[in-house]
Amino acid sequence: MPERERSLRGVSSGADGGDDPLVPAEELLGRVARGDEEAFEQLYDRLAGTVFGLVRRVVRDHAQSEEVTQEVLVEVWRTASRFDPRRGSASAWVLTMAHRRAVDRVRSAQAAAQRDQRAADLDVTTPFDEVSEQVAGRLERRQVRRCLGTLTQVQRESVLLAYYQGYTYPEVAALLTVPLGTVKTRMRDGLIRLRDCLGVSR
Repeated sequence: MPERERSLRGVSSGADGGDDPLVPAEELLGRVARGDEEAFEQLYDRLAGTVFGLVRRVVRDHAQSEEVTQEVLVEVWRTASRFDPRRGSASAWVLTMAHRRAVDRVRSAQAAAQRDQRAADLDVTTPFDEVSEQVAGRLERRQVRRCLGTLTQVQRESVLLAYYQGYTYPEVAALLTVPLGTVKTRMRDGLIRLRDCLGVSR
């Protein structure tokens, strides 16, 4: 990543980095993949405000949102070569990455709070039924993960965005840069396959 530290001060206020708007983000990302620091700076200035806004809506906390935004943009620098323009726009790729990291941060905070609560409840004997319920829940989550692996990549991507990350169908379509009807078809086929894998009765 470029040596000089890029500050997020002013990102939340929508500061404009002044990059050339005629250069497509996809082209900038391709140059970043080849180690072009100037292209990274332009891409950073173009997307940092949008990334921060999305992360802030999920994480809520301003300071943590800045941290997550910085992590996302560092990940963009490190993994730019993985971007495939045939699968969607550069902004959709970055925003999907941002939403995933924001959700991970929220889940991490929730898990920490739950661990603290469990520690406080250590002196309480856990009933057998509760233990059985926890074991069953873990097995069910494992089965769901296994069944998600049976979906095609495009089906799994649509299902995860809609059901695990909370996007509406139109938002999924926008993120993946595909028609809404395509998203609905992928969702329908993916959910049918999940239902069959999980053995859920019709």
